[in-house]
Amino acid sequence: MNKLFVAYKPSGISSNFFLSRLKRKYNNKKAGFTGTLDPFAKGVLIIGMGSHTKLFRFLDKTPKTYRATLWLGAHSDSLDTELIDLVEEIEELDETEVENTVKSLEGELEYEPPIFSAKRIDGKRAYDLARAGKEVVLNKINSTIYESKLIHYKHPFVTFEATASEGTYIRSLGRIITERLGVTNGSLSALERLNEGSFVYDGEVALDIKKSLNIPLNVYTGDAENIQYGRVLALSDLEIQENGTYWLDNGDNISILSIENENVKYELGRIFTC
Repeated sequence: MNKLFVAYKPSGISSNFFLSRLKRKYNNKKAGFTGTLDPFAKGVLIIGMGSHTKLFRFLDKTPKTYRATLWLGAHSDSLDTELIDLVEEIEELDETEVENTVKSLEGELEYEPPIFSAKRIDGKRAYDLARAGKEVVLNKINSTIYESKLIHYKHPFVTFEATASEGTYIRSLGRIITERLGVTNGSLSALERLNEGSFVYDGEVALDIKKSLNIPLNVYTGDAENIQYGRVLALSDLEIQENGTYWLDNGDNISILSIENENVKYELGRIFTC
């Protein structure tokens, strides 16, 4: 079965374990997902089954929006509830100050990712090294925060939403908020991904692939059998001839191709849309 859909991962299980559940549910051994969620996080996962796993890199899946709750005063090396070893009582803060601090995240951010992350150091995952008690030093990364807003402040919990570029670590945003508020410790107590780009959860309904791609439509004016049999396509038979990646509407299937220096190359042959 070929299917592309949005699923909703519950908290408390890994993304891979959740995928194994979906494989059994749909009796499909070939499946994958984009944008891994931490076990303690819940929310949107884009799932591809069969040949539709090949479509992930062409989907309109950024920016992503998250809702998180920051527990002020809670210390955890993982910056979430996994390894909390200390909870300090702190004085209640002015809500306007909290709101302005959350808003201050907007724009370009340079920051250190959490040491409990999937980043690789000399071929090893940072979280494996951290759990083994090894020193973990990660290079700073950059993210764009398109929008951030305070949803609720009920001391010592700060619930906020952030719409961010792909690869943003929301746990690190929690740490930045904590530091800017002048608080020593803070860890996320909840994290939910609300959307990946244009994709939201809708009961695992199959997506319309032709409306889900983040690349422009091109039109092939040559012999349709050339696409059917995977023959080399002439640049002159395409309406758009500039360098780039495009999709072709073949009726009940699509093809994805790229143009570079007047050479036409298939990125994906025929992918059936149903």
